[in-house]
Amino acid sequence: MPRNLKITLGILAVAVLIGFISLGSLERHMKRLSQTPSSEERARRDVLTPQISTSTDVRVSAKIFWAAGPDKIAPVEVDLPLSADPVQRAKQVLHELITDPQTPDQRTLPADASLLAFYVLPDGTAIADFSDTLASETPSGILSEQMAVNSIMQTLENNVPTLKRLKILIHGQEVETLAGHVDLTGFFDLTPPIPGTAAGTSGASIANGTIASTAASTAASTADAAAQVKARTSGAQSPR
Repeated sequence: MPRNLKITLGILAVAVLIGFISLGSLERHMKRLSQTPSSEERARRDVLTPQISTSTDVRVSAKIFWAAGPDKIAPVEVDLPLSADPVQRAKQVLHELITDPQTPDQRTLPADASLLAFYVLPDGTAIADFSDTLASETPSGILSEQMAVNSIMQTLENNVPTLKRLKILIHGQEVETLAGHVDLTGFFDLTPPIPGTAAGTSGASIANGTIASTAASTAASTADAAAQVKARTSGAQSPR
């Protein structure tokens, strides 16, 4: 065999060997990345949106409602320090709902969504103002949108029992739907569980062309509550 051909074949063999080594290293690197998105995401969120703590925090077993399949949510008990103040307590459990699902499949709200503001009116109506991401990155569809709303509702009603109903805003404004299907123009009734009963799974169903969630959505029934919401949400900047 000519010497030049031997050299060429040798170079090719070395190149193939280097390629296999590089490919294996790349595969291992990609595997590590796929296994650690939640920890990286959590670290980023800890910097951008640190956990809320107050002087009245007491560590309790909170019930956070994440996805338990493609069409239902279920409570997961999480040991959290929660405030005695209803507003701060609600912020704490919603922060946990957004930032810390145990697996990606349990997520009901977009990873980049954030709670901009939360306040409670004298009649027990809760106003939750979320970033634009909640609407823009929630998959459009009845089930995905209803699961998102249900997870917010049931996380609140199981951990902040003084709340009576919920209004969801997007960046300080009322929007017609979450992502094209679930109506956000009204209020959602919050029904705290009866003491001694266990919180179960919840799904979304369709009846007569409308969505019938386990916690029913109701239209604004009183003019005074609607006026309070409008007064609190007027202006370009949402309340903090």
